[in-house]
Amino acid sequence: MTKQQEEELVDELVSDLLEPNKSIILHNDPVNTFDHVIRSLISYCEHSPVQAEQCTLIVHYNGKCSVKTGTETKLKPICTALLEAGLTAEIN
Repeated sequence: MTKQQEEELVDELVSDLLEPNKSIILHNDPVNTFDHVIRSLISYCEHSPVQAEQCTLIVHYNGKCSVKTGTETKLKPICTALLEAGLTAEIN
């Protein structure tokens, strides 16, 4: 690892400690199929198939579910990808 890579890693770790964790909340909608939501969670949130299926069922029955936690910086591109896939999501 180069000195620059080490510095970038340290900067990232420090920002993770200083920036509070947030969540991506996925909301139920009448449009998307279970399969589409499951595939999207696997692709964008790095869920296992079982985890994606469980989150999809929670969203269906409860209206929403936290599908990913982390810093807002890390969650923004994931939330954007979910929105571009036609899902209803927000960072909270």
